[in-house]
Amino acid sequence: MARFRPQLLGATLLMLGVAIGFWARPLLSGDSVYEQLRKFSEALNYIYRTYVEEVDSQRLVEAAIKGMVDSLDPHSVYIPVSEMQRVEEDFRGSFEGIGVEFDVINDTITVIAPIAGGPAEALGIQAGDKIVTIDGQNAVGLSRTEVPRRLRGPKGTTVRVGIRRAGIKDILEFTITRDRIPIYSVDAAFVLEGSDVGYVRINRFAATTYQEFREALQRLRAEGMRKLILDLRGNPGGFMEQAIRIADEFIPGGYRIVYTRGRVAEFNEDYYSRSGQEFERTPLIVLVNRASASASEIVSGAIQDLDRGLIVGETTFGKGSVQRQYELPDGSGLRVTVSFYYTPSGRAIQRPYKGKSRQQYIQEETLLETEEGENIAHVRELKDTARPLYRTLGGRPVLGGGGIVPDYIVRSDTLTRLSVDLRRHGLFWKVAEEYLAQHRAEVERQYENFWAFVRRFRLPEATLKRLRELAEERGVQWDEELFRRDADYVEHVVKASIGRAIWGNNAFTAVMLQIDRQFQKALELFPEAIRIARLQ
Repeated sequence: MARFRPQLLGATLLMLGVAIGFWARPLLSGDSVYEQLRKFSEALNYIYRTYVEEVDSQRLVEAAIKGMVDSLDPHSVYIPVSEMQRVEEDFRGSFEGIGVEFDVINDTITVIAPIAGGPAEALGIQAGDKIVTIDGQNAVGLSRTEVPRRLRGPKGTTVRVGIRRAGIKDILEFTITRDRIPIYSVDAAFVLEGSDVGYVRINRFAATTYQEFREALQRLRAEGMRKLILDLRGNPGGFMEQAIRIADEFIPGGYRIVYTRGRVAEFNEDYYSRSGQEFERTPLIVLVNRASASASEIVSGAIQDLDRGLIVGETTFGKGSVQRQYELPDGSGLRVTVSFYYTPSGRAIQRPYKGKSRQQYIQEETLLETEEGENIAHVRELKDTARPLYRTLGGRPVLGGGGIVPDYIVRSDTLTRLSVDLRRHGLFWKVAEEYLAQHRAEVERQYENFWAFVRRFRLPEATLKRLRELAEERGVQWDEELFRRDADYVEHVVKASIGRAIWGNNAFTAVMLQIDRQFQKALELFPEAIRIARLQ
């Protein structure tokens, strides 16, 4: 008889141990978990001993775990050991490396921007630099997933990179001492020039998000901010506790911000606002879209239900569940949905997922919005019987049944095939990079700050012609009619890329907000936001 491999025996013992643990807690389930685990153990044993080809027991067990979570809901997932470090870095808000934002363009690692305060910036590495060697080995042709493995490493270790820079013949050699690099979740924050409107964009809710947000608000208030647009578009969520603390900054004390309910009582929680927060009377508008999910929906749902501000944009994703992450013995992770959360009015934000594959659930439309305009819930109050109707603190109707329906629905602009192809090939950055190689010093000398750049810089016609040349060189089919339809977007995204290389994300964002319909609508709505929040 074939003998068990050690790893198979370990996997079997692990499953039996888990079974005993669950068997000791029979109140959690009406099923006999012990019997099911014994069934699994025997099936694993038969496959290992009798299958026609040699099997990898670890792969079998991982496939079984993935099969289990795939039969639950779309947000319960198994995280292999190989992915755990990246997941932890994203939520921790830092990693250890050299500190550059990069892309792989034409098979070459291109620095999009050095991270402020990081070791790469301290050594003078610039946007547009191309990393062609790493520790003496050719780095051309590395994939986007391979680059971090080569550049990241423990704090205090060194890595040698060879950089090709426009206008310099020889390759520049840098020896970079790795350090802890912050991953900022607040990636743009400024007061609009000539106004008292602050703008803050949060890209996810990580361990440091609330601290970053508070520091940004205090700085903006010192610069004259009296109103705020909070941009949560594209924010997939993260730590619930961070979202609650951010919502609490704007909500007077004693109101329920969010509550959770699950099958197990220990996961039932109610979270209330505290009194005396600094921005409780700051007029507020929140921008959301279809990619705003989870913690983003906690913030926007609380602000809307408590009539603390207005929500503008598109109906959010509809991810209203809470996950608890457990570490497994081999270092992998299991993220299990333990409860659903509800907004102050009682709305369940989780949209239906039963009977749908994970891919169908992620790709489907959250709500078929047929019209733009003021508070779509008013329009559908008597017509939409399929979705439950709720009331805000002030009596305004809001819809439940999945996602947050904005107070003002404003669709995102769509791009033509041409612009999608240009972006996919990295050509917006490529043409900006070429412009910077010739004119960077001139731009830095001519514009005293990024607002002057936003106001006065105009993209030369020659740069747009060069974009067409690059597109045709890459095999992108150029269509002049499609280009005319997207000309405003194309000019702004190239200009924004030039601005970011010199002044960072604030410059990029400030340029793009000029053609952002959702943002421009939000600017008009502060009188209404002030009225419903009773801030007058």
